[in-house]
Amino acid sequence: MTATLERGSKPLRRRRRTTDLDAPTGLVDGGVVVGPQPGPPPWPVTSLQLLAVVLLRFLVSVAVVGPLQHGRTQTMLRAELRLQLAEATAPVGQTDLSGQLLAFGTPLAVLRIPRLGIDEVVAEGTTSQVLKGGPGHLRSTVLPGQAGVSVLMGRQAGFGGSFARIDELAAGDMITVLTGQGEATYRVAGQRLEGFPLPPPLAASQGRLTLVTATGTPFAPSGVRRVDAQLVSAPQVAPALVLGAAGLTAPEQPMRGDGSALVVVVLAGQALLGAVVLLVWAATRWGRRQAWVVGVPVLLLLGVTVSDAASRLLPNLF
Repeated sequence: MTATLERGSKPLRRRRRTTDLDAPTGLVDGGVVVGPQPGPPPWPVTSLQLLAVVLLRFLVSVAVVGPLQHGRTQTMLRAELRLQLAEATAPVGQTDLSGQLLAFGTPLAVLRIPRLGIDEVVAEGTTSQVLKGGPGHLRSTVLPGQAGVSVLMGRQAGFGGSFARIDELAAGDMITVLTGQGEATYRVAGQRLEGFPLPPPLAASQGRLTLVTATGTPFAPSGVRRVDAQLVSAPQVAPALVLGAAGLTAPEQPMRGDGSALVVVVLAGQALLGAVVLLVWAATRWGRRQAWVVGVPVLLLLGVTVSDAASRLLPNLF
């Protein structure tokens, strides 16, 4: 028998049974659709990602950006020293024209080792920060070319690795150094590692240049290497020393880092952590895109600050 619909009545609709496939999200439990479960908060993931970025930035700053920073610093030091040489105002001792100790990073000399292709400006001081820009002069020793022992330190691998190849020097190789007193010439006498016999004492009219760097695997140094060279040109007059070995700070010694940078690392690290927290909070309020537009420049600035300070904690010959 055919059913007839009356005028004005609504058509009958067949109710479908809800199945698992009909559930928009989640699972069906006893006929009740369970909504999507909240995932874990984004804090751990975001923090770990940003920490990884900071660590990557640190490694890049030492191995990739470091050589660029070294080259830029060398260009600036060379221009400054060239002007001082032209004006006859280049330093010839531990103090400047006013009698004050030379500031860390003051350009002093140009070191040239033809066999290795080294042509580097030497700056005053041997801290980790100074050696980022090239070789440094140990402040308690005479300047190159003067009677006495002059010590220059340089990095083995990081930030351009100024002294990366001095282990290739052999007896008889020549070294020249240009200072405000003129050009001095040295002849390599030999190399020594820790525990090797010290070279003989110098006579009053003799001079020696000692190049110091790390030894071992690059970026994993295991000791200190020294290359001694004898002055073969006429020695220059050395002004009286006003700073002895006892007056040096700990960060100026071989294979020592700059502990004062730890304060910057801690403070900048706390600021970076706070910026991460604010970035995650802003992403939930403003939206991820807006938060990243505002937060990324701040994170980059703080990341650079942390990585730069952390690099000063590394050994100065690293």
